[in-house]
Amino acid sequence: MKFTVARTELLDALSIASKGLSSRTTLPILGGMLVSAEQDSITIQATDLEISIRTGCKANVESAGKIVVPGRLVTDIVRSLPEAAVTIEQQPTGAAVTCGQSSFVVRSLTPDDFPKFPDVTPSVMVSLPTDVFSNVVHQVSKAVSRDETRPVLTGVLVVVEQDSLKMVATDSYRLCVREVSVEGSGGSLEAVVPGRAIEDVSRLALSSERMGLGVSENQVVFTFGETTFVSRRIEGSFPNYRQLLPQGYETRVIIDRLELIDAVKRVSLMAVHNSPIRVKITPDERVVTLTAQTQDIGEAREDLEADAAGSPIEIAFNHAYLADGISVADSDKIAIEVVSPLKPGVIKPAEGDDFIYLLMPVRIG
Repeated sequence: MKFTVARTELLDALSIASKGLSSRTTLPILGGMLVSAEQDSITIQATDLEISIRTGCKANVESAGKIVVPGRLVTDIVRSLPEAAVTIEQQPTGAAVTCGQSSFVVRSLTPDDFPKFPDVTPSVMVSLPTDVFSNVVHQVSKAVSRDETRPVLTGVLVVVEQDSLKMVATDSYRLCVREVSVEGSGGSLEAVVPGRAIEDVSRLALSSERMGLGVSENQVVFTFGETTFVSRRIEGSFPNYRQLLPQGYETRVIIDRLELIDAVKRVSLMAVHNSPIRVKITPDERVVTLTAQTQDIGEAREDLEADAAGSPIEIAFNHAYLADGISVADSDKIAIEVVSPLKPGVIKPAEGDDFIYLLMPVRIG
C-alpha cells in the first residue's frame, strides 16, 4: 500500500477518526486506525466498540491495501508536519510516513484483527441543518448526567417530528429542554443518544451544511460529508420530563442575561465547598439580590435591577448549575420563574417556551 495526500486533508480525516479511538490498554487494536487505500481515495476507521467512525479523503493511490496504524501517534505526526504532500507506504515492519525532509516509521497491526464496521440499516433517516443541531446540543449537553449507574440519564433524548427538532437532557438535578424548527427533515424519529457521541458529532459535523440522522433497533447513525458516525442507542425509557415542568409560578422576574451571568460569576467566588447562591426577588423594589457565604472565607452580595411580579421570595441554587443555565439560554432577556423555595425554579427566554432549564433548589436554613 502506498498513497500521497495533502497534509490538511489527511489531518482533518485523522482528527475526525480519532474521536473513536479507545484508551483501553487491554485491547491495543482499539488504539489503532484502519487505513484503507483504493482507486483515488483513502478511508480511515476507528472504534472503541461503543462508537465507530469511518471517514476519508481524496488521495493519489499508487498501490491499494490496508494497514492498522497507532491512531494518536500518527495524528500527532501529521499535525507536526509542514503544509505539503504526505506519503504513507506500507513496509514489512510498519508504515512509513514521509513529508519533505521528515520521515517516520511506525509499527503497525494486522488489519484482519480490526473490528468490522457496523452494518446499520436505519429504519428511518432524517436530514438536519448542522449549525442548528450543534447549537441545540451545546444548550442541552450541560444537563447530561455523568453517572453511569443510571445509563439513560447519560444520554440526550432526540425527537424529530413535523419539521421540529427537540432535545432533552437531565441529571436529576437540572433538566434542559430545547425545541427548534427545522425545514426539510423528511421524517420523524425518537432516540436516546449517548451524550459523549452527540457532543462529538455536534463539533465534527460543523464543516457540512446538513447532516443525516438515522436510527435502527439498537444503534444510531450520523452522516456528514465523507463521514459515517455510528453509536449504540441507549436502551430504557427516558424520564417523563413533562410532568416535572411547573404549570405556573408565584414569582416571575425578567432580567438582562449578560448582567445576570456576570453577577453570578462574581458572587460565586464566595460560594465554595458546595455553598449555594441565594437569589432573593423583591418585586416591589424591582430588585434581585444575589448572595453567597462560606464560613471562614467570606461573603458576597450584588443587587440587580429587574422587572418582577408576584410575591417576594428567596431561593438557593447550586452556583455552577445556575451559571450553566443562564449561559446557554441564548436570549438577551431571560425570565426566572419560581413557585416556592422548595420547588424547582425555571429559566427560560423572556418570551416563548422553546428553551426551558429547570433547576432543583438547595434547601436553606
